Amino acid sequence: MTDADKFLYGDRSGVNSPLAQADWATKKLVWVPSEKLGFEAGSVKEEHGEECVVELADSGKKVKVNKDDIQKMNPPKFNKVEDMAELTCLNEASVLHNLKDRYYSGLIYTYSGLFCVVINPYKYLPIYTEDIVEMYKGKKRHEMPPHIYAITDTSYRSMMQDREDQSILCTGESGAGKTENTKKVIQYLAHVASSYKSKKDQGELEKQLLQANPILEAFGNAKTVKNDNSSRFGKFIRINFDVNGYIVGANIETYLLEKSRAIRQAKDERTFHIFYYMLSGAGDKLRSELCLEDYSKYRFLSNGNVTIPGQQDKDMFVETTDAFKIMSIPEEERTGLLKVVSAVLQLGNMTFKKERHSDQAAMPDDTAAQKVCHLLGMNVTDFTRAILSPRIKVGRDYVQKAQTQEQAEFAVEALAKASYERMFRWLVMRINKALDKTKRQGASFIGILDIAGFEIFELNSFEQLCINYTNEKLQQLFNHTMFILEQEEYQREGIEWSFIDFGLDLQPCIELIEKPAGPPGILALLDEECWFPKATDKSFVEKVVQEQGTNPKFQKPKKLKDDVDFCIIHYAGKVDYKADEWLMKNMDPLNECVATLLNQSTDKFVADLWRDMDRIVGLDKVAGMSDSMHGAFKTRKGMFRTVGQLYKEQLGNLMATLRNTNPNFVRCIIPNHEKKAGKLEPHLVLDQLRCNGVLEGIRICRQGFPNRIVFQEFRQRYEILTPNAIPKGFMDGKQACVLMIKALELDPNLYRIGQSKVFFRAGVLAHLEEERDMKITDVIISFQAWCRGYLARKAFAKRQQQLTAMKVIQRNCAAYLKLRNWQWWRLFTKVKPLLQVTRQEEEMQAKEEELVKVKERQLQAEQQLKEYEMKQDQLNAEKLALQEQLQAETELCAEAEDMRARLATRKQELEEILHDLEARVEEEEERVTQMQTERKKMQQNITDLEQQLDEEEAARQKLQLEKMTMDAKLKKIDEDVMVLDDQNNKLNKEKKLLEERISEFTTNLAEEEEKSKSLQKLKNKHEAMITDLEERLRKEEKQRQELEKNRRKLEGDSTELHDQIADLQAQIAELRAQLAKKEEELLAALARIEEEAAAKNTAQKKIRELEAQISELQEDLELERQARSKAEKHRRDLGEELEALKTELEDTLDSTAAQQELRTKRETEVAQLKKTLEDEAKTYEQQMADMRQKHNQAFDELNEQLEQAKRNKASVEKAKQALESEWNELQIELKTLTQGKGDSEHRRKKAEAQVQELQVKHGESERQRQELADKLTKMQSELDNVNGLLSEADGKNIKASKDLSSVESQLQDAQELLQEETRQKLSLSTRLRQMEDEQNNLREMLEEEEESKKNVEKQVHTLQSQLSEMKKKLEQEASALEGSEEGRKRFQREVDSVGQQLEEKCAAYDKLDKTKNRLQQELDDLMVDQDHLRQIVSNLEKKQRKFDQMLAEEKNISTQYAEERDRAEAEAREKETRALTLARELETMTDVKDELDRANKLLKAEMEDLVSSKDDVGKSVHELERAKRGMEQQLEEMRVQLEELEDELQATEDAKLRLEVNMQAMKAQFDRDLQARDEQGEERRKQLVKQVREMEVELEDERRQRSQALSTRKKLELDLAELETQIDAANRGRDEALKQLRKLQAQMKEQLRELDELRLSRDEALSEAKENERKLKSMEADALQFQEDLATAERMKRHAQAERDELQDEINSYNSKTSQMADEKRRLEARIAQLEEELEEEQLNSEMVNDRMKRTTLQVEQLTTEVSAERSTSQRLEGARAQLDRQNKELKLKLQELEGTVKSKYKSTIAALEAKNAQLEEQLDIESKERQQASRQCRRTEKKLKEVLLQVDDERRNTEQYKDQADKLNNRMRQLKRQLEEAEEEVTRANAYRRKLQRELDDATESADAMNREVSSLKSKLRRGDLPLNMRRVFNRGLDSDEDVDVPSEPSEPTPE
Repeated sequence: MTDADKFLYGDRSGVNSPLAQADWATKKLVWVPSEKLGFEAGSVKEEHGEECVVELADSGKKVKVNKDDIQKMNPPKFNKVEDMAELTCLNEASVLHNLKDRYYSGLIYTYSGLFCVVINPYKYLPIYTEDIVEMYKGKKRHEMPPHIYAITDTSYRSMMQDREDQSILCTGESGAGKTENTKKVIQYLAHVASSYKSKKDQGELEKQLLQANPILEAFGNAKTVKNDNSSRFGKFIRINFDVNGYIVGANIETYLLEKSRAIRQAKDERTFHIFYYMLSGAGDKLRSELCLEDYSKYRFLSNGNVTIPGQQDKDMFVETTDAFKIMSIPEEERTGLLKVVSAVLQLGNMTFKKERHSDQAAMPDDTAAQKVCHLLGMNVTDFTRAILSPRIKVGRDYVQKAQTQEQAEFAVEALAKASYERMFRWLVMRINKALDKTKRQGASFIGILDIAGFEIFELNSFEQLCINYTNEKLQQLFNHTMFILEQEEYQREGIEWSFIDFGLDLQPCIELIEKPAGPPGILALLDEECWFPKATDKSFVEKVVQEQGTNPKFQKPKKLKDDVDFCIIHYAGKVDYKADEWLMKNMDPLNECVATLLNQSTDKFVADLWRDMDRIVGLDKVAGMSDSMHGAFKTRKGMFRTVGQLYKEQLGNLMATLRNTNPNFVRCIIPNHEKKAGKLEPHLVLDQLRCNGVLEGIRICRQGFPNRIVFQEFRQRYEILTPNAIPKGFMDGKQACVLMIKALELDPNLYRIGQSKVFFRAGVLAHLEEERDMKITDVIISFQAWCRGYLARKAFAKRQQQLTAMKVIQRNCAAYLKLRNWQWWRLFTKVKPLLQVTRQEEEMQAKEEELVKVKERQLQAEQQLKEYEMKQDQLNAEKLALQEQLQAETELCAEAEDMRARLATRKQELEEILHDLEARVEEEEERVTQMQTERKKMQQNITDLEQQLDEEEAARQKLQLEKMTMDAKLKKIDEDVMVLDDQNNKLNKEKKLLEERISEFTTNLAEEEEKSKSLQKLKNKHEAMITDLEERLRKEEKQRQELEKNRRKLEGDSTELHDQIADLQAQIAELRAQLAKKEEELLAALARIEEEAAAKNTAQKKIRELEAQISELQEDLELERQARSKAEKHRRDLGEELEALKTELEDTLDSTAAQQELRTKRETEVAQLKKTLEDEAKTYEQQMADMRQKHNQAFDELNEQLEQAKRNKASVEKAKQALESEWNELQIELKTLTQGKGDSEHRRKKAEAQVQELQVKHGESERQRQELADKLTKMQSELDNVNGLLSEADGKNIKASKDLSSVESQLQDAQELLQEETRQKLSLSTRLRQMEDEQNNLREMLEEEEESKKNVEKQVHTLQSQLSEMKKKLEQEASALEGSEEGRKRFQREVDSVGQQLEEKCAAYDKLDKTKNRLQQELDDLMVDQDHLRQIVSNLEKKQRKFDQMLAEEKNISTQYAEERDRAEAEAREKETRALTLARELETMTDVKDELDRANKLLKAEMEDLVSSKDDVGKSVHELERAKRGMEQQLEEMRVQLEELEDELQATEDAKLRLEVNMQAMKAQFDRDLQARDEQGEERRKQLVKQVREMEVELEDERRQRSQALSTRKKLELDLAELETQIDAANRGRDEALKQLRKLQAQMKEQLRELDELRLSRDEALSEAKENERKLKSMEADALQFQEDLATAERMKRHAQAERDELQDEINSYNSKTSQMADEKRRLEARIAQLEEELEEEQLNSEMVNDRMKRTTLQVEQLTTEVSAERSTSQRLEGARAQLDRQNKELKLKLQELEGTVKSKYKSTIAALEAKNAQLEEQLDIESKERQQASRQCRRTEKKLKEVLLQVDDERRNTEQYKDQADKLNNRMRQLKRQLEEAEEEVTRANAYRRKLQRELDDATESADAMNREVSSLKSKLRRGDLPLNMRRVFNRGLDSDEDVDVPSEPSEPTPE
């Protein structure tokens, strides 16, 4: 084993070790969770409920573990398995253990289903050489061990074979080996796909492809804690190949460069390699040019000069420069790149300080800035100014804003990051340019994605969110592709499996991140926050929590808010995110001033880098300067793209390319953080497996059937568990597996049996392995026990023998020692041999006895020999019988397989039909969803209109409310007047008392005069307001004049447009004439089509007649076959009787000479019979040849007719093509017409809209002027206009509601059709299930027949055993007849030859039966196909009729067009609708054409099938006819022989009496068999009848459902009509309500006028009230009443608001529930009645107010007179003033209190009145604005209405399409019904066939009886006396041969010596 083999194949010697297997089985090994090792092995010792006691394997400790925490262990045979998907126990512990074992063995690559898991070895392995590349080249994945080369080669080979783009996705943590694996992939592809053979001759493109990686590593890789060469960006390398598989070019896309590394690094980490390469490897000249310094002098190099062990930066710099040269990047661009790198370092050296007296930043030392400007080609002063005080746009002006120290440092860092990122992007673009130099065309590509894996840190920021979002998308792609492959495997193996797309599991999390709206995702919310000037990270987090708080994948943090802001539950686990500086990271802001300087740089390279600076975000956005959106930020709104948006777009493009490729997944894993080889930290690996989706993939695997095993292996391995399940002999693997699984009693959900494999759920194979091990251990233990027992017994017996031998030896030795020296013993030993002579007689007797014994043994042996020979003969006979049964069964098996194949094809066809239906249903569902979306749009439009109505109604309600408030105030004033009257009465009474207080009231009057002055001031203010309004009037008059000018211009334009419209109408007329011509041509073409259809019908009639002839011929054939079967039965019976007679004759030859003569006669007769048989065969062959000729002639005629049909079809196709071309021309003309018409209409609409707008503006200006001239007329005109607009809007709304109702009715129809389709689909599925049940029943019946056959075979075996016993007796008796045996043997051989011929004939007959069955099936299929064709033709005829109807409609439409030319607008709309209908009809015609094409293709295919099947059918028919004729001749000859033999067979009647008993027994058995078969037939018939009844019931149910659907449809139509009438009535009521509203509005105007008058009167009343303040005491009661009035007014206001709310609720309900229009109508009517009542009340109130006003004026006059009288009395009463001083003081106190209260009241009332005045003016302005808005909304509604009409037309089209599809489905239903009827006919035919068979059986039984009689007569003739016993046995044997002809009757007897 080589070094490479150690690291590829490993050592799996311990996998199949029996010790490990036994250990695993006996100890019940499981995995237990461990803190250190992840999982530890242990054995289950005890179980207590949900807890188990587990003994750990390593330490021996006993631990209590919950059952849920225990994970099963795989058997040892799965150790170090190459594909973890094969593991029977798929769990985390098993996956970790397998990876650990392989890693410790040096195997770093492991498959896990679609994944290739790679663990970083941290050392060089010799598995990447050219030899290994050659080893993997062109090999399949399963042929070689896991390797990155295997993945690459499979993707390359599949790209070449399937011409499908491929992708290899490498993901993992930093340091896991992603970049190295991508290098290896590129290396392999460069070697394999190079157009040059050797590495030395490698082309420039391949070298550049390999050298692109070092450049990208230098600029994009860095040293981190985990990895010395960590890629700090993601990349997608796309290698293009030509058709021959050679590399043509490449392209690299990069993602998420970690640009922050350029300015700061963590401890012990480096920035990008290029900085260190440049500083250590640059020469003196280059150093001076780049202004380079020492490492320690750069602030951005945080850790100084950090070196990488085993790497020299100087050498790497040389390598990168060489790579630049190979990439053909010139010297100028190289120096430009390095200048940018040096400038980035120098930017870090720029220092800023605060100024003393301000926060402003200053730059004390500008040497670093000078170096930066020198390197980047900028002016130093401009650069420093741009950094310290940049110009920022505020509003429309630019302002220089001083920056703080922090802002300046941030700007410099942002500039450094941006410049490095732009340089890196430019470098990638330059590499792509170099790699795409070749001009060869790329046919396909392989993409290699090297991107960071899932990341979960303690603090996760925006970068982690982007990476995790990417990995979610990639995992979704993996889940989807993995289960698609699983699905394909299951389909290949024919397994029932419901497809589960596990890609959808990740969709909620992806939507949480990326969803744009409803609710918006995190990225969308981040972008939204970036637009707001004062947004912060905190506000972003709050918004995310608010929007996504309820999302199941989103969680609020459980930690403190300082650590975590929110959590997302990814597939790999929960990740906590901290949203610090996310807005900054997303916007990536830059100093605009510096960016412009860089854009204008003198260095060409730098200017090229910054050429797209207009897309950047300025620092003003970050600083919050642009508080308004009018600044620079708004101007770039369209161009600005956030980092999140760009990345989302990039990722979307990447996923689109990956979805279009065939993905291959490589998951890289880091084993430890110490970078040590051979060390693996379990928890770290488990986390990565979870993050990389390996465990997710395993979870998905567990849902399916991950373990699969081939039939042969399953049988070989697990047959020990089911020893008696599989019978002996050959059996198919699948059947054997089915029997084994039945015996194992597995749950059907745990397995599936495919075509070549058995599929198991996870864990099932482990359970089977356990049972197998237990079984094997039991067997081996019992075997060992037997062996040990045998050995022990053997040893014990040996010991016993040794003991006895030792005793005997001891005894003999002792005796010998005693006797050896005794003299007599010596004498005895010498004399003893001489004494044997005397014992000769005894010896002779002993010998004789021995002889007798030997003879007896010999006799016994001879007997045994005979018995064994007999047994051998029996066994041979049984063997032959079994062989014949085997042949028959194999033939039956072949037939069954044929049947199965046909059923499978039929099933596939049905499945295809089902799939088509499902696809159609899906299309229909999609259309329904489209319709629903359109309906929603319509509803939205309607809601908008209704909202406008609501707004208008709200305004009206506001006016009504104001009117109510004014009414309430008027009522209050009336009540006040009444109170004043009461007070006057009181005052008259108290006049005498109040004369003393007059002096005090004079002072109060002075105060009131001051108040009047203040009121005059208010009056002056109002006058100023009026002057302002007059100025506005003048301005509006000027505007009106300008509008009039515009109107005149537009009128001129409209006249021009009218002229253009007239021209267009003339063109339309011409096109109509052309249309009429085309329609005439179409009619002619249709007439041709009808003639061809008639010809086609005649051809089909001929075909039907020929088919009828064929069916008649087939029936004749069947009858002939039946006759032949009867003849064969007779022939067999005769042959058997002949054999019996021959045996009898041979037996009786020796006894009499007469018997010898008879035997010679019989021999001559046999010879004659043979001759006659041969003659019959010849005649039969001749008859068959004649029949073949006839059939050939018939088939030739059929072919001629079919050719004629083909010709007719070709002519039809030509006519159809001509029609299609004409239709296309018509379509083009129609399109041009519609376009011209649409343009003209568009122009006309524009002109009309402009005219309308001008007119509206003109009207508005006039109205405003009139308003200011006279307010009353203005208000009236405005209200009239508003009412007119309202009425128009209402009319449009009514139209829209009608359209809506029609659309809804159409939608309901469509839904009903959909429901019908779904019902039909369900019925089809139920029928399919029934058919499958029938199939299962038939299979069960077959199995029952096989069982009955087995029973019969058992009976045959019993009979054969009886026969063998009889043979034994015969042989014992026939020992006397030795001489006659030879002759009998000769005769028997001849009989055997005849029997063999008979067997051959039987086999030929069976073959003919099979061919007949096959032909019958083919004929049935042809009949079904013919019916299908007939249905298609009828459908086509129906469609043609529909087309004729449509053409007639089109003619009517064209005539209408000609008549209605004068009506321009209506005509144009009608044209649009008719053009749309034409387009629809054209589409239907194209559909018809497609269906015709399909039908033609089907006809062609069927014709070819007929032609191909003709020859086979003819041959088989000719053979059948020949066989039939031969059999007829044989029958006739046999009958003649029977007549001759009747006279001779009378002698055998005596023997018949003896044999009758046997015959009766046989007959009884035969009757039983017949009864059993009859019962089976009856059961079958009953089952078929049941099925037929069930089908009939289903049909009736379907008919009932259809009738119910029709009735419901009618009911719905009636309901619709009723609803429409109700809607019309509601609309009429609404119109009436509107009229009443107008009346009310007029009354409102009158009331407003009255209000103005009331105001004046109120002012007068106030002045008078001031005078009357003297009467304060009496007015205290008035104050209380005022308070009560206020309360009542508030109550009234609340009541009005409640009424308004109710009205709004009613209107909303009207909008939402259009179906409840009738109820709303009632509500409206009730509301109208209320309004009428309110109107009447208001009229009464107004009259009351007028009366009260008159009364008040009278009262005021009375009061003035009274006041003058009181003044006179006051003068008189001045003398009495001194007396009332005391009372005065008391009253003063009271007065002061009352004055305070009254003043506050009056001030509040005056302020309220002023506010109301202002509100009224504002309302006037608002109403004018609302009127303008209403006019605009009217225009919008008109546009929307037009759009709605167009949508309605589209929906009508869709409904027509739905109707067509429903018709198609109905036709399909009819087809299925016809098939049902055919099935019923077949059932009746089968019953008829069964009756025929029954009759034939009866005939056969009668013929058998006749034959028996004949046999008895022959036997009576032959035998005069009783037959001997041996002859009787011969006859019995002959009768037994009736049951089984094939049993040989040749006895093997030993010839006596």
